[in-house]
Amino acid sequence: MKTLRIGSGAGYSGDRIEPAIELAEHGELDYLVFECLAERTIALAQQARLLDPQAGYDPLLSERMRRVLPFVGRGADGRRRRLRVITNMGAANPQGAAQEVRRIARQLGLPGLKVIAVTGDDVLARLLDDPTQTLDNGMTLAALGERLISANAYLGVDGIIEALQADADVVITGRVADPSLFLAPQMFEFGWAVDDWTLLGRGTLVGHLLECAGQISGGYFADPGFKDVPDLARLGFPLAEVDATGRAVISKVPGSGGRIDTATCTEQLIYEVHDPAAYLTPDVSADFSGVSFTLQGPDQVLAQGAEGRERPASLKVSVGYLDGWIGEGQMSYGGPGALARGRLAREVVLERLKLIGVVFEDLRAELIGVDALHGSELGSRASGEPWEVRLRVAARCADRAEAVRIGNEVETLYTNGPYGGGGASKSVRQVVAVASLLLPREAVNVQIHSEDMP
Repeated sequence: MKTLRIGSGAGYSGDRIEPAIELAEHGELDYLVFECLAERTIALAQQARLLDPQAGYDPLLSERMRRVLPFVGRGADGRRRRLRVITNMGAANPQGAAQEVRRIARQLGLPGLKVIAVTGDDVLARLLDDPTQTLDNGMTLAALGERLISANAYLGVDGIIEALQADADVVITGRVADPSLFLAPQMFEFGWAVDDWTLLGRGTLVGHLLECAGQISGGYFADPGFKDVPDLARLGFPLAEVDATGRAVISKVPGSGGRIDTATCTEQLIYEVHDPAAYLTPDVSADFSGVSFTLQGPDQVLAQGAEGRERPASLKVSVGYLDGWIGEGQMSYGGPGALARGRLAREVVLERLKLIGVVFEDLRAELIGVDALHGSELGSRASGEPWEVRLRVAARCADRAEAVRIGNEVETLYTNGPYGGGGASKSVRQVVAVASLLLPREAVNVQIHSEDMP
């Protein structure tokens, strides 16, 4: 029976590059998928494109492609598997990303490489036709006004399959649902019907297990003394060998770091899944409630048991908008009495913000290492007094000038006490918030654009 080998080259925009190269070189892959988009990531990409129409794609696209493209295509002897790349690194500018990939391919002297961009996820203009629509946070599009910067629908497999049918070597998308990047090559290679919900549910399981890359091979799993993971610095990224029935074995390149077993797979299975019996994607309503994992050998796990039902009628749209500014200041205190001085410094800054009338919407003042993560009640349970703490004061302000004053007040602790503060830092950044709504899928027009090599 024919099998398909799909590797995960990235689990987020800034992920490591070396594990992807390891997969391309030694994984005997048919497809290498780079999943690099999150809700806020694409909103930031849209913001970057507003400043520069040529920008808006993943900042690591060029380096990743320069390292991977030499492995793309067929082997000289015709026996090696043909490697193709699928990625959502196009972010807010898939066509610009495709042109950049073509430019790099030309520099590398790779003849005949076919690069195809998938567009249609940018639905901002479509949403503005009806500004009365309400987001899941209760705000209307009209209320956001000029603060609205992006709206991207979660596409499914359609455009990717069309690109593969057009013999693409590299497929560049914008906002596509994470598991769809992995489901598309399975549907294309095995000829699965778009309404074979069971097979699509199984293929979606493969995508969900692979989409976060190193998480399933032990990265996010690692907890020293409880869940030990070997050679974490050389963590290998996962691959799946899938057959036409959707049966999949999850593994990694032999000799790479990390571990893949039933425990790592189980943790990844429930990651970001609200209802295992109804995991909604643009392609299928997947049912993971009957999934089982069986160890087949060292770092080899059989995944099976997923089902599926008819896909949702609507597509989720991620909406990005500007939501003020965050001003932040930090200062460290060390040695005997560090905790007391840190607490006094916090009191001083909070009082100063009142005295000078800083206007803010949200405020946090915390001691990193004491109460920043768990709050004062749980933080007070720790035994012994720390010899180093770091004060962090941050506030979200509607006005940038007000946000600047937050860091300035922390910095003034240098000379205005308490004593011994050091390592001050301050920053101001604009907040890009995200919310979502649903859009009928017929309102989205998916298209492909070919960037053929001469």
